[in-house]
Amino acid sequence: VPAISLAYETAESDIMKRQPRNPATDKLVNERLISMAYGQIGMIQALAGFFTYFVILAENGFLPGTLVGIRIKWDDRGVNDVEDTYGQQWTYEQRKIIEFTCHTSFFISIVVVQWADLIICKTRRNSLFQQGMKNRILIFGLFVETALAAFLSYCPGMDVALRMYPLKAMWWFCAFPYSLLIFIYDEVRKLILRRSPGGWVERETYY
Repeated sequence: VPAISLAYETAESDIMKRQPRNPATDKLVNERLISMAYGQIGMIQALAGFFTYFVILAENGFLPGTLVGIRIKWDDRGVNDVEDTYGQQWTYEQRKIIEFTCHTSFFISIVVVQWADLIICKTRRNSLFQQGMKNRILIFGLFVETALAAFLSYCPGMDVALRMYPLKAMWWFCAFPYSLLIFIYDEVRKLILRRSPGGWVERETYY
């Protein structure tokens, strides 16, 4: 639904001022788009996921420094006394529950940063404040993806079916700063595009 909702987005106000696309040289998926999607926005999204992942481990006693080299013991079913930073011992089952909770949190974090990703994809050059949030399908899509993520996390039986575990409410908020960062980052990029047409930022990031 979120991706389809962009088809219902109102055209940007400057769309008639743009040159027509050259089908011979202007590819729909080009180096600039790949750079933005994977090298820039994608990296921020990955950071959001890993940040939440490490926050949950740290809250449960495994600070980042203690995780280096722990994999062999962590995955050994016969080891039921792995100690965390505070000397607490963890059985194999307990370790796996916290591990799968971290996996769930990574997924939820990606959903949270995808809110910003969807919103910044509304326009290629105009600010969101110019474009507005009148696309009801898009707003509906945001609610749908969030509801689906919550269902997968909190629905009884998902721990068995998909190894997804319920999260504390505060763990949802770990990715919020990264979602805001994505929005601000792209708003600044679009501001530079509008003020310096044909400049370095446009040549490297305008897709």
